[in-house]
Amino acid sequence: MQISKHFSLAELTRSQLAQRKGINNMPTTEYVQNLELLCEHVLEPLRTLYGKPIRISSGYRSSALNKAVGGSATSHHCFGMAADIDQGNSAENMRIFNLLKAYGSYTQLIFEFGTLEDGPDWVHVSFDIEDLKRQTLRAVQVKNKTQYLNWK
Repeated sequence: MQISKHFSLAELTRSQLAQRKGINNMPTTEYVQNLELLCEHVLEPLRTLYGKPIRISSGYRSSALNKAVGGSATSHHCFGMAADIDQGNSAENMRIFNLLKAYGSYTQLIFEFGTLEDGPDWVHVSFDIEDLKRQTLRAVQVKNKTQYLNWK
């Protein structure tokens, strides 16, 4: 099922961990509608700006899958409102981050780990049409715990 011009439901729900563990990762109709909004307002405009395909490393996560990956119980992924993008190298991920930061409509944008010099390991972006706060954060590891710092 195509969610938008360039993104399919299969792509936004794909998970090797879910496959290995037999976890159902199919969203409800409501969460599919959220994925459609994410594509319409964030991913398709980003694809146009970027000018080439975008690789979604994590999209929708059922609560069981989210628990299996150690995600937050309130993660936007659980509601079909978030995607992690990983182009395979930090420099391209930095380009994605900068495009979203400059031109994107989002609730939350996270520079996930990596270095400021090279770029993030991946980029997290979420879209909640009722809460477009444009919060920009940086995830860092401190004493084996993830901390989220405000982006400056």
